[in-house]
Amino acid sequence: MLDIKLLRTDPEKVKENIRKKFQDDKLPLVDEVVQMDKDFRAAKTRADELRAKRNTMSKQIGGLMAKGQKEEAEKVKDEVKQYGAELEELAAKEAELEGEIKKRMMVIPQLIGDDVPIGKDDSENVERERFGEPVVPDFEVPYHVDIMEALNGIDLDAARKTSGNGFYYLRGDIARLHSAILSYARDFMIDRGFTYYVPPFMIRSDVVTGVMSFAEMENMMYKIEGEDLYLIGTSEHSMIGKFIDEIIPEGELPKALTSYSPCFRKEVGAHGIEERGVYRIHQFEKQEMIVVCKPEDSDEWYKKLWNNTVDFFRTLDIPVRTLECCSGDLADLKVRSLDVEAWSPRQKKYFEVGSCSNLGDAQARRLGIRIKGADGQKYFAHTLNNTVVAPPRMLIAFLENNLQADGTVRVPEALRPYMGGKEKLEKCKV
Repeated sequence: MLDIKLLRTDPEKVKENIRKKFQDDKLPLVDEVVQMDKDFRAAKTRADELRAKRNTMSKQIGGLMAKGQKEEAEKVKDEVKQYGAELEELAAKEAELEGEIKKRMMVIPQLIGDDVPIGKDDSENVERERFGEPVVPDFEVPYHVDIMEALNGIDLDAARKTSGNGFYYLRGDIARLHSAILSYARDFMIDRGFTYYVPPFMIRSDVVTGVMSFAEMENMMYKIEGEDLYLIGTSEHSMIGKFIDEIIPEGELPKALTSYSPCFRKEVGAHGIEERGVYRIHQFEKQEMIVVCKPEDSDEWYKKLWNNTVDFFRTLDIPVRTLECCSGDLADLKVRSLDVEAWSPRQKKYFEVGSCSNLGDAQARRLGIRIKGADGQKYFAHTLNNTVVAPPRMLIAFLENNLQADGTVRVPEALRPYMGGKEKLEKCKV
């Protein structure tokens, strides 16, 4: 959510940002907010004037009564009553305008970074850098489910019977690999100075609307029927929500956190949920990074976060690239975002395995997360998040890039301590 002072002083800047995001249908909201804000401030000014007059006249009534001038005092009382009625009307008007302003401010997008590429959708995202040499082996790489099934590691048919499409059973070495990757990711981030968390997996609606846009909420979140609770789509939701209405002393920043959670997503409007695979699913697990910092430090942390993911994947011998999201592909709360994509030898292309986002002060404004400076002044924090790793999607990249010609899967050295010392995965007994 933007600072309303920006709409007062430079509404054209807000409109230009909306145009850059190709959301012209939101342009009228700016003028509506500006006018409503003027009406709100006028009502507030009038109410303040009336309260001051009422206070003065209340004292006058006391003076008149003390002098025995009861009739004059009663006239002043009648006038004060009229002020009271008008104040009630003004209070109702202020509340209505405040609600309407907030409703519109919640859907006006955050200002994007000056260097964000302009484009309508993800087809216009810009490749920034590649890490590792993408290799296509001289043998055929099967579909990822076929690799898993050859290792007796997945049962999609049973999951369809219990839960429907978009779910899975992992078993044997594949299930162990899944857990090993998450454990390694946890320790990888702890070694980089992040504090490890396991957060709540359900959050209240005020946290949901604080961390994401309404469109994202409708397409992603599962609502718990009869309760003010939603299943989280990522642990970022719980972790940023942890700081709701907090005033953090400047000396305690940055807050660098890494969290594990299951993630639940409706994936409304997404393609691929019916496919035979684990690329787009309703339930998965993830290791996340979250940072709360001073505004002047957020660009530096943004670079650190996506570099962490690149380094993590490279320790597992998986080539990756970074892709800068264009203006039209950015969610409304984001200042900028960078996707990390892993190489797929089977498809001979890269695919998304993580996303790093700088949200500026958007979430902090919605959730009331402020910093108290050394001079006692308070200001809004900046928040960032990034995926460390999200299996089972990451398993696709892992299996394809470490598959051997004989059908076994090599276990990179960094992961072997988490796999009981195993150097390769072979077909195992059920």
